[in-house]
Amino acid sequence: MADKKADLAGPGISTYEEVDKILPNDYAPLLTPKDTQKAITLVKNYIEECLCKELNLMRVEVPLIVSVESGVNDYLDRDGSRTPVEFPCGLGLDKPIKAQVVQAATKWKRMALSEFGMDVGEGLYTDMRAVRKDYFLDHDHSAYVDQWDWERRIRAEDRNLDYLKDTVRKLYKVLRGAESQAQKAFPALKNSKQPNLPEEIKFLHAEDILDMYPDLPRKQRETAILQKYPAVFIIGIGWVLGDGYPHEMRAADYDDWVTPVKDGGKEYHGLNGDILVWNSTTKRRHELSSMGVRVTKETLREQLRLSNQEHFLKLPYHQAIVNDRIPLSVGGGIGQSRTYMYMLRKAHLGECSVTVWPKELKDICNRKNIKVIE
Repeated sequence: MADKKADLAGPGISTYEEVDKILPNDYAPLLTPKDTQKAITLVKNYIEECLCKELNLMRVEVPLIVSVESGVNDYLDRDGSRTPVEFPCGLGLDKPIKAQVVQAATKWKRMALSEFGMDVGEGLYTDMRAVRKDYFLDHDHSAYVDQWDWERRIRAEDRNLDYLKDTVRKLYKVLRGAESQAQKAFPALKNSKQPNLPEEIKFLHAEDILDMYPDLPRKQRETAILQKYPAVFIIGIGWVLGDGYPHEMRAADYDDWVTPVKDGGKEYHGLNGDILVWNSTTKRRHELSSMGVRVTKETLREQLRLSNQEHFLKLPYHQAIVNDRIPLSVGGGIGQSRTYMYMLRKAHLGECSVTVWPKELKDICNRKNIKVIE
């Protein structure tokens, strides 16, 4: 059980000795650095265009920094282990603005639906850039985060599992299309050793995966299920499962992980989840997206109570939900560099994005023919 508890905080491998073991020794990139950049542009443009068509979204600008008092920054979990970069801002002010670099735009997007006058069925997406300083920096986690963050306004009757699954299928269709377009433009990306995304994504509840692999920690359960289904959407992340632990810690004030749902005659909890795929280059689990139906004022209160964070209710964002000043919505984030890494058959995130990496990791990559961008 100690391993299960340690697994809750989220991503990362934790030691560079382990990273050295898991990165491939026979890696040969399929694209040159120049063609990699061309392919990134192609995939980015395709996903943005098709995401807008499938979900009826428009692009909007998104903040890089927010004030602490707004309460809109994302804490990613509910145990306080990941804190934002914080600094005073405003030269010459008697009382400088207490500012934070965003970790995600999850809460901001929901408020932006009202600001930009989105009707039911309409939504927005952003080129979100963030800093998450408390990650262990390995082959697919960096301090610099780039995402397509999106949000769509919904009705109360849309807050159900069928609507969530339908939205996931639309998003997955866009991802498969982007993979196909990349391979048409760069035929080297298509090869039998690295299969494409399957035609259908498999929906599984976190509780069912626990029943299948009761003795395994979360990441090992995900690895095991991806051997059977190479693309899965795991539903209900955040709710405490039968073993006394959630599948993974999830913040209490955006995704709804507490609402009871029925599926196939069984009862579960949660209207959220993650898209994971099997990465045949790294031979590991690979998360592409986290998303969900957002909390109502009732489920917000309940999740904050369960998380011992009811003091958040005094913040402007939370007050806006409680007082019905922002609409019901569904939304999520798709990792941009994470998606490029998968579709371009890269072994390391640093082949697709420019950020800081520790010397230990760069030395490992150099020995394995992995060239990170600096």
